[in-house]
Amino acid sequence: MTTAGSSTAVGRLIARSGDDIPVRTPRVPAREAAERELSDPRYHQHDPNPIQRALTWFWDRVDDLFQAASGATPGGWIGLLAIGAFVLLLVVALRLRLGAVRRTPTTAGALFSHTPRTAAEHRSAADGHAAEGRWSAAIQERMRAIVLALEERALLTPGPGRTADEAAAEAARPLPAHADRLRAAARTFDDVTYGSRPGTEDEYALLSALDADLQHAKPHLADAAPRSRG
Repeated sequence: MTTAGSSTAVGRLIARSGDDIPVRTPRVPAREAAERELSDPRYHQHDPNPIQRALTWFWDRVDDLFQAASGATPGGWIGLLAIGAFVLLLVVALRLRLGAVRRTPTTAGALFSHTPRTAAEHRSAADGHAAEGRWSAAIQERMRAIVLALEERALLTPGPGRTADEAAAEAARPLPAHADRLRAAARTFDDVTYGSRPGTEDEYALLSALDADLQHAKPHLADAAPRSRG
């Protein structure tokens, strides 16, 4: 409501007699009459709409907030901007530091992520990685060589989607004397593949020794898995 509108409304409520003496209306009726007069749409043509009023209120509150923050911060606005810049840099630094960290899966994935090769091919790849000190990759390839060698001997049922733990449990039936070493090899494979833990030379040596021993191990044929590709 504008001041001009109020003046107009009040002016209309004061009538003057022929002797130029104001005729005053009692207080309550005058107030009611003024309210009726001021409700006339003519006095509200230029009032801001609800959205404009809401935006004005919001920016007033934001301004109050920044004014209060600048008053409480040493250095005023310059200090506030310096703190904001520091916080932004801290967030960026943390994002860059943590972005490269891999999440540890809650379940192990398949032992073979690509089309399986022969045991000899995986064994050769493992030796190549080991020669260059890439122990995690060498461990992965050696474990795949172990499993494929058992499949080639019909001691394991071929299963491309099998996990290392499943392969170890299945191989332990025809090869019970090596059950503990098979389980340990599967855990090592899972740790370096899905747990983001670097493999070591000693761990690779253990898997290589297991691979060599299994090639000459005599299975309990009554417990061996039948050869089936169905």
